[in-house]
Amino acid sequence: MKASELINLSDEELEARYEDLCREIFELTSELRVSRKLEKPHQLKEKKKDRARILTVLRQKKSKE
Repeated sequence: MKASELINLSDEELEARYEDLCREIFELTSELRVSRKLEKPHQLKEKKKDRARILTVLRQKKSKE
């Protein structure tokens, strides 16, 4: 997910994606705690970066208003 793609989305869509990513990150960290191993450990890092991108775009949009 790129920031240029996120800028074109509405605030509601961004917040929905943010909630989905938070849920996925929670599930991955729970799996990591239980089994001490993830099948694809790079996904956790990517999802955290995507979540940060979404927050950045939301803050930029709110500061422009």
